[in-house]
Amino acid sequence: MEDFCKSLTWQPPEGQVYKLNFDATLYADLSTSGVGVIIRNDRGQVMVVLLSKGGVVLDSEEAESLACRKALEFAIDPSFSDLIVEGDNTNVMNSITSGRSDLTRLGNIYDDIHCLAGCLRHVEFNSISCSVNGVAYSLAR
Repeated sequence: MEDFCKSLTWQPPEGQVYKLNFDATLYADLSTSGVGVIIRNDRGQVMVVLLSKGGVVLDSEEAESLACRKALEFAIDPSFSDLIVEGDNTNVMNSITSGRSDLTRLGNIYDDIHCLAGCLRHVEFNSISCSVNGVAYSLAR
């Protein structure tokens, strides 16, 4: 992973912090999930968006944790290195920020998220309400 992070060439302006919002949705009738990601600059201008079909998941917590991992992978690819990451699933966001090893079935996903976050120059994780995360929710649907 370290070599991957070093191989990226484009860098956004120094000190520019971007806000990344992500969300996931479950499609019970299709046995699949959807992921929506939006990255905005400090003026609220949209830099990039991601709409993606996710895999089969057991519940919303698994869908949200996988969406967070996908969002970070997406952000690292074009080298957004200073991020405020916001999601609306309190359990997922608490698990990411807890600093404790997670021995649940989702522990490996949280480990991946921490590894990806380690590629960033600056990262903050915030839990927000669903109403504030409306654009990412719409993208996920």
